[in-house]
Order: sequence, then structure tokens, then C-alpha cells
Amino acid sequence: MHKGLPSECDCPITYTLAVVGGKWKWLILYKLFQNGIQRYGEIKKKMPSITHKMLSHELKELELEKLIHREEYSQVPPKVEYSLTEKGETLIPILELMSKWGADNRIR
Repeated sequence: MHKGLPSECDCPITYTLAVVGGKWKWLILYKLFQNGIQRYGEIKKKMPSITHKMLSHELKELELEKLIHREEYSQVPPKVEYSLTEKGETLIPILELMSKWGADNRIR
């Protein structure tokens, strides 16, 4: 059972929402899919509405779920890059469907 999941909610949808629910995680995953390996600042630049605290928090949670990989380089200044993992890439078809749905149903 995933932490934060009520024990009575043993269904795949509940699990999925527990792992990638919320306002920002899907967008972070989509930006990494669109742009490949990204540094923190590049992700932040593409998502100006997200706070630094929230971006940092969401990246840590996505890393804990093994949906993204964090590569830290020992150098000055510090360099950290983020990319999708194989597990994260399994969400690409869902991301593409969400994008298509949004494009088809957005009120203009």
C-alpha cells in the first residue's frame, strides 16, 4: 500500500492519483517528455507559476516514485539534471492523451 492511501481504497485509479496527483506533477513529467534532460532552472523557466518550494517538493516526490531520475554532478557551481525514467516513460501515452483532450476541448 502506498503511503497516504486509505487502506479501503485498494484500486488502480487511487494508486495512480496518489503517485501523480495534484496540479504540477503531470506538467513536470510533460515538460521532461517534451524537452528531454533538464536542469532545475530550465524546468522552472518553463513553469513560471510554480514556486521554488513546490517545484523542489514535486521533483523529490517524483524521484521517490522512480518516475524521474536526478543526476547530481560534483562540481562548482553544483549541477543537477532531471530526466524521465523507464517507469516515467510509461506515462507518456497518458500525457499525450491528456494533451490531445485539452487541445480538443479547450474553450477558446
